Amino acid sequence: MKRGSRWGTAVLSAVTALLVAAAPADAEENPYARGPAPTNASIEADRGSFQTATEKVPAGQGFGGGTIHYPTETGQGTFGAIAIAPGFLETESAIAWYGPRLASQGFVVITFSTKSTWDTPDVRSDQLLAALRYVTDKSQAKDRVDPGRLAVMGHSMGGGGSLIAAQKAPTLKAAIPLTGWNPNTTFSDLKVPTFVVSAQNDFIAPDGSHSRPFYQSLPESLDKAYMLLAGAGHMAPTKPNVTIAKYSLSWLKRFVDEDTRYDQFLCPLPANDPKIAVYRGSCPLG
Repeated sequence: MKRGSRWGTAVLSAVTALLVAAAPADAEENPYARGPAPTNASIEADRGSFQTATEKVPAGQGFGGGTIHYPTETGQGTFGAIAIAPGFLETESAIAWYGPRLASQGFVVITFSTKSTWDTPDVRSDQLLAALRYVTDKSQAKDRVDPGRLAVMGHSMGGGGSLIAAQKAPTLKAAIPLTGWNPNTTFSDLKVPTFVVSAQNDFIAPDGSHSRPFYQSLPESLDKAYMLLAGAGHMAPTKPNVTIAKYSLSWLKRFVDEDTRYDQFLCPLPANDPKIAVYRGSCPLG
């Protein structure tokens, strides 16, 4: 071999090594990462890359019945699961839009009605955990679910219930109260990464007496975030909302899937978005 050829081969090998070292390896190194590398467009889209199927769940399973949305993909391994509860006087229809949206991004999602629309946050917390047990133990999608990667969400009293569920089940990977309502505002013992979504014009669960105190009570050592939606009211989470969806998805991907490819949407903290009045949080994420 000529000297020039050897030199060229050495340079090529060195460049290749540098490119490999610099390339994002998260998806390959993380066994829980699902789907392609995210972009701002992909997290704002109303559907992700996964085809999905549904399963109707009758009442009598510890909650009022619901719907499971799950990816039909079987070649990428198991998925994390999320249970989502509605608020006071609401049924599943109030939070139904999260099911297909999050499932198509690579989660198994159960949206459900509570046993009674009058159920308290504490009762709703038990139903959130019952819904997760149904998904992991009995559902058609149970073989697609990793029982070690579970999360809870909820609107209003369902959001208050998600915080209590996280207290009761500290092994959960994420909790997201959406304009949550709970007479208890102290969650200093929480160990579950929590994303609090509030609304500037919420007169049912006012930010100053619910979401903001929830967030402020969370331990400083906890991965946490707080987003105050500009000009929005209490019912904002009950209809498709790109701002809620993109940051909730990023939070779930980061903590349920441990997918650091989504850090870019959470750190540095979102700023200069006219739809967000205030955003606070942990940065960098643990």
